[in-house]
Amino acid sequence: MKILLAEDDPLTLDALTACFEEEGFHTLAAPDGKQALELWREHRPQLLCLDIMMPEIDGFEVCRRVRAKDPLVPILFLSAKNEEIDVVAGLGLGADDFIRKPFTRAEVMARIRAALRRSQPSNGKGRCIRMRDLSVYPDALMAERGGHEIELTRREVSILELLHRHAGLPVSRDAFLDECWGMDYFPDSRTLDQHVLMLRKKIEADPAKPAVIATVRGTGYRYSEV
Repeated sequence: MKILLAEDDPLTLDALTACFEEEGFHTLAAPDGKQALELWREHRPQLLCLDIMMPEIDGFEVCRRVRAKDPLVPILFLSAKNEEIDVVAGLGLGADDFIRKPFTRAEVMARIRAALRRSQPSNGKGRCIRMRDLSVYPDALMAERGGHEIELTRREVSILELLHRHAGLPVSRDAFLDECWGMDYFPDSRTLDQHVLMLRKKIEADPAKPAVIATVRGTGYRYSEV
């Protein structure tokens, strides 16, 4: 899933790009509004995060132009301009949310997940994959068991999707690292194991006896439907 991030402060741009990538999103980073529009036209990301005060074209104008072509893609403003008039102007142009600087990583990711959920079809969850008694909604970044909702990161969803596609077969560690982290990143097996450990705590009925994500010693992990 692609996020377009437009921010003229290089430190903030780098920090947010790293944050989004760690959460499993592919980030299209733009230092100004002109490049943001070019990236949007070329890649059509699933969500936009826009600063307001940017060179070339400001965030308000980027939002206006995108909304004229796409009324549904989620757009969030990230800005130090936090007066009520700025918030009202941003929302009036069709933005879905306005996040005031300074903000925390947890707040930004929570608002992104909420915006993505709202952008899904009328059931609010979108497509569903079944993994035993677990319902996984990749587009909404969540799972559900017995009516209890479980919030997931983009990378956790990628891990579950990969296992589901290869149900019954062992998936190698290299396959996880290539698909869920990408060829441009070089995490090690310990990174994968830590993510799986945390994911099991979220989705397994009994994390000590995992049924959804089984370990295949010397290879990787497997999901078995039976």
